[in-house]
Amino acid sequence: MPYALFLLAMLVVLALCWRFLGAYMAAVYEGRTAWLAFLERPVYRLLRLDPEVEQSWQRYAGALVAYSAVAIAVVYGMQRLQGHLFLDPQHLGAVSPALAFNTAVSFVTNTNWQNYAGETTMSYLTQMGALAVQNFASASVGIAVAVALIRGFARRSSPTIGNFWVDLVRGVLYILLPISLVAAVVFVGQGALQTFAGPVSVHDALNGVTQVIPRGPVASQEVIKQLGTNGGGFFNANGADPFENPTGLTNFLSAALILSIPVSLTYTFGKMVGNLREGVAILAVMAVLFGGWLAIANTAELGGNPAVAAAGIAHQGGGNMEGKEVRFGVAQSTFYDVASTQTSTGSVDGANDSYTPMGGFALLTGMMLGEVSPGGVGSGLYTILLFAIVAVFIGGLMVGRTPEYLGKKIQAREVKLAALGVLVMPITVLVLSAIAVSLPAGRSAALNGGPHGFSEILYAFTSQANNNGSAFAGLSGNTPFYNILGGLAMLLGRFAIIVPTLALAGTLAAKPAVAASSGTFRTDTPLYAGLLLGVILIVGALTFFPAVSLGPIVEQLSHGRFFS
Repeated sequence: MPYALFLLAMLVVLALCWRFLGAYMAAVYEGRTAWLAFLERPVYRLLRLDPEVEQSWQRYAGALVAYSAVAIAVVYGMQRLQGHLFLDPQHLGAVSPALAFNTAVSFVTNTNWQNYAGETTMSYLTQMGALAVQNFASASVGIAVAVALIRGFARRSSPTIGNFWVDLVRGVLYILLPISLVAAVVFVGQGALQTFAGPVSVHDALNGVTQVIPRGPVASQEVIKQLGTNGGGFFNANGADPFENPTGLTNFLSAALILSIPVSLTYTFGKMVGNLREGVAILAVMAVLFGGWLAIANTAELGGNPAVAAAGIAHQGGGNMEGKEVRFGVAQSTFYDVASTQTSTGSVDGANDSYTPMGGFALLTGMMLGEVSPGGVGSGLYTILLFAIVAVFIGGLMVGRTPEYLGKKIQAREVKLAALGVLVMPITVLVLSAIAVSLPAGRSAALNGGPHGFSEILYAFTSQANNNGSAFAGLSGNTPFYNILGGLAMLLGRFAIIVPTLALAGTLAAKPAVAASSGTFRTDTPLYAGLLLGVILIVGALTFFPAVSLGPIVEQLSHGRFFS
């Protein structure tokens, strides 16, 4: 497919998702649709809860954390016991303790960082019953937090922000499962694997060798890994493996699934707060950031590899094909990988470690902005709304009055909670990266020395603290040091942002409405969108520019020019 047609088709699909999927999600979380009530009610009976009873933010956060802790324990236990369980045709043994801990935390936090090759490490039962289940559940948790924050803005003098268990169940049953079922059928029709038959041996009589080709229930996991912005693939090669991503259509659908829910949630936001212009303003900021970072990546990758140019090969007509999927070409592979890192997906159809320095810069810094363009399912929206609170505060100071956002006064408590949520990720990334580069256990895992080796370490903690999961694969992460430190990064990147966000939701929900006046700083205008964009860029630049300067920027400058 020509790249221009690819982009046009993507815009049409996302526009339709924004309007119709966004409206549908608003209906789901406002309780206006119940076509799966026959499945929903038994779950509530099993959990012994009344779906009509709502929770304060404290109880909502407590239920979320308790559920996540139990989920981590279950996923960890299944990995450790998989050698004694069924659906293990390859007879794979127990996963090591440190790796099992890292993987359990990874999938429950919607990160899906993989320090292992899935086809040679995880049984079918673990892939389906532990990892794929969390692909659904962790995505639904992210959407639930975003919806809880939206309720905080929409409600007036309310002591509650919803019911976590109801939001979790409805996200899975009404949104993620139906779309995944349809998309999985399409993937299977295109050639993606879906079987319990086990690996197959193929004998090459001409060369006298036998190759074992792993198989498994791939398509069902492939779809939800994209739709839920999870990213954990069945195979080590992820979206570059033809058994996961067999055709140009599945490559297009993968990128569309990645972006569909994060984009659509901006419509859900506008619908639930009663002002679609507010959702459009947020979407516009996301689109500008995404387009800018896509342009940086495309310019770098289509310009060719600077190392190849330095060797005297001036013309690289196909661009930097090193590490790219030849079936899709540079431009489409770059779009896929930028979409994956601008959300919390982390799946790839190429090798991020083989990008040019400035191409890698685009992937790395897209995450450093907080993954808000458009970000992961739920996490992108609630993170950009934290930035929105900060931007409103700054705007209020500029006009000399108490800041207001969506009819709520933004006071000291709200600003502190928003600032805490915004700063958790960069502090986590910089502190843990500094620890890793200071210790032999951290430095020895990097395949490369110099600025690229530093980029590999910095990228790893940026990815994990943002719950992304992609990697510069030159880093050998399957060590006790990186498994444990990475697990800590993922826990902080998830829950140290979610808890302040829910506290903010509770505080806002309890506030009465404030009538707009002639002095109110409107937040549904291009002026405010520009302010929000500036705040996101300034926070990211001031926080990470020194670190990025030591990695991809100095690596690019070492080739004598900024772009090839």
